[in-house]
Amino acid sequence: MNTTETTKLHLFLTRGLVAIAWAVVFVAASHSLTVGAGVLLVLYPLIDVVGSLIDARGQQGSARRLLLAGAAVSAVAAVALGVAATGTVANVFAVFGVWALVSGAAQLVVALRRRAQLGKQWPMRLAGGVSTVLGVAFIIASAGSAPKLSMLALYAATGGADFIIQAWLLARRRRAGSRTPTVATAS
Repeated sequence: MNTTETTKLHLFLTRGLVAIAWAVVFVAASHSLTVGAGVLLVLYPLIDVVGSLIDARGQQGSARRLLLAGAAVSAVAAVALGVAATGTVANVFAVFGVWALVSGAAQLVVALRRRAQLGKQWPMRLAGGVSTVLGVAFIIASAGSAPKLSMLALYAATGGADFIIQAWLLARRRRAGSRTPTVATAS
C-alpha cells in the first residue's frame, strides 16, 4: 500500500470514529435545541471540512476540486447551522438537509472517480448515496410537524460506520498486497 492509501486508511478510520463519537454525544444533547446542541451542529460540518482538506492534499484533478468544493460547502453549512440553531428544529433540518444532499453527491462522485486508486469504494459510494437521499428526507422533514434532532445522530453514526468499513477494506487490501510473493531475479 502506498503512502496515499495509508493516509486515506487513517483518515477514513479517524473520520468514522469521530462521526460515531459525535453521534453519541449529540444524542445526549439533542433533546432540545440548546446551546450545546447548536455547538455540536456547527462542529459536525467542520469535521467534514478538516477531513476533506486532508483528503484533498493527496488528490489531483477533479477529485481534488470536488473535495475542496465540499470543504467550502461544509464551511458554509457550519455557519448556516449556527444561525439555524438559534431558530427552530425545522430550520436546522432544512439546512442540514441541503448540506447532506450536496456533500453526499460530491462524496459519491469522488468515490467513483478514484476507483482505480483506492478500489471500488462501496462504503463511500453507499455513504454518498445515503447522504444524498437523507438530505432530501431532512428537507421534507423540515416541513413536517415535529422533526427529531436525534435523527441527525443516526445519520452521523451510519456515515461513520461507512468510513470505518472503508478503512477496514483498505487495510485488508494492504494485507493482501503485502502477501504477494516477490519474484527473485537472477544476478
